[in-house]
Amino acid sequence: MKNIVITALSIAAISLTSCSTTQKTASVQSPQTLKEGFKNHFYVGAAINLDAIHNNDKKAVAIIENQFNSIVAENCMKSMFLQPKEGEFFFDDADQFVAFGQKNKMFIIGHCLVWHSQAPDWFFTDKEGKNVSAEVLKQRMKKHITTVVSRYKGKIHGWDVVNEAIMEDGSYRKSKFYEILGEEFIPLAFQYAHEADPNAELYYNDYNEWHKGKVETVVKLIADLKSRGIRIDGMGLQTHVGLDYPTIEEYEKAIIAYTNAGVKVSSTELDISALPSPHKISSNIADTQAYEKELNPYTSGLSETATTKWEKRYMDFFSLFLKHKDKVKRVTQWGVTDIDSWKNDFPIKGRTDYPLLFDRKYQTKPIVKKLIQLAEEKKN
Repeated sequence: MKNIVITALSIAAISLTSCSTTQKTASVQSPQTLKEGFKNHFYVGAAINLDAIHNNDKKAVAIIENQFNSIVAENCMKSMFLQPKEGEFFFDDADQFVAFGQKNKMFIIGHCLVWHSQAPDWFFTDKEGKNVSAEVLKQRMKKHITTVVSRYKGKIHGWDVVNEAIMEDGSYRKSKFYEILGEEFIPLAFQYAHEADPNAELYYNDYNEWHKGKVETVVKLIADLKSRGIRIDGMGLQTHVGLDYPTIEEYEKAIIAYTNAGVKVSSTELDISALPSPHKISSNIADTQAYEKELNPYTSGLSETATTKWEKRYMDFFSLFLKHKDKVKRVTQWGVTDIDSWKNDFPIKGRTDYPLLFDRKYQTKPIVKKLIQLAEEKKN
């Protein structure tokens, strides 16, 4: 009888140990989502459109809530939408965007306060259609920035203050902002934003951000702002890249140059095109159909070879970001699924691209699991 009791106790102990081991294994299960996988490295985010903001695209919303811990508004916070007429602000979409981020406890980015491309025409002209004076433009900039940033004070964590003001050769873009105010429009924008919300992070954001001339001018700009006591926290690297440009070495040099200037960097609009670069295809092809076919080779899906190259490119960029994770604040996709991407129909109508991590059927691409595994390997 004694032996039977001892045996029963032994079996129970083994059972408990086995159960404990199973529970421990479950508790250390590998992360299944991007935000879980990269939580010890940097934020992972997405630009979201109005369909997602207003919950009309429920499949996209599910991906955003499940996979990302940072969001940026794709369009609704640009000045042409926020203040289409002087003094008449429209905040409905932006309010909903911020509410979405707050509900999901996300790191929220405002995009963007000053950008030449999607600014309303009235911003720069008087009643006769002539350029306004420098003083008038300053007043309009200050009112717009102060009104918008103050509204979301303590809610939006960081702002793309100025967008795309520097050319690849390092010269300033000849925008209306520059034409009327010269280089000073950038310091003024950062000053106004900081005054409206002293705790918000402030960024300069641009594309082709690895070009030598642009890097040198932006580094000088950062130094100038800092020497004048004007806050700037980060450089936004848009990361609209392809399979063969830029080189990882070029990109790494840019990251180091910006961070040596005293700011963090973020990949703010990441998408990696799987298609041939338009700049490397001759537009002199006599047959228009042949030219378009060359530009748009994967109308019904990527080939296995193209997918392999595309996945390697994503791995290379995320490996670089992880290598410099002490310098990187966030990595944000410009869109949620391939069907949303601006790369479609560019530069020709009907062009079909595959630049994002989720496909046209809202399915997670295999590369996501590989990126999460990469993050796990770099956890320590």
